[in-house]
Amino acid sequence: MAMQARTRRRRRRMAEINIVPYIDVMLVLLIIFMVTAPMLNLGANIQLPQSAAKALQPDKKPVLVEVNQQGDVSLGLDGHAPEQVDDQTLVQEISAFVKQDPKVPVLLGGDKRVDYGRVNQVLGLLQQAGVAKVSLMSEPTTTVVPASHGKR
Repeated sequence: MAMQARTRRRRRRMAEINIVPYIDVMLVLLIIFMVTAPMLNLGANIQLPQSAAKALQPDKKPVLVEVNQQGDVSLGLDGHAPEQVDDQTLVQEISAFVKQDPKVPVLLGGDKRVDYGRVNQVLGLLQQAGVAKVSLMSEPTTTVVPASHGKR
């Protein structure tokens, strides 16, 4: 019997990485995150502290911007009583007023029963009008000392 010479072929090792399975896993993870992200509750349940801050004594008459319980905005300029205005008028009047005096104090007060989103929207309008600083108005808190606090 004649021996047949077996010719062995050496296979070259593949120097490439097959990334198709990694792409599949990544796409599945992307879909999972896209579906679950809107369901996440990103807000925090917090209780804001009460403040006994001192009242500001502005050098100039401040611009008063008030948001009532219904979300209507009132504007008071030069110490006049606040008058109800719409959002566009608010931006126009305050931008004209701030252009004359950029350092005029602007005070924003919102009814505690108004939606926070509305107050935030008014803050955005004030920013559009060119206001650099806005002070938030609040009523002073009455501090009640518990009866057991001072006793030993």
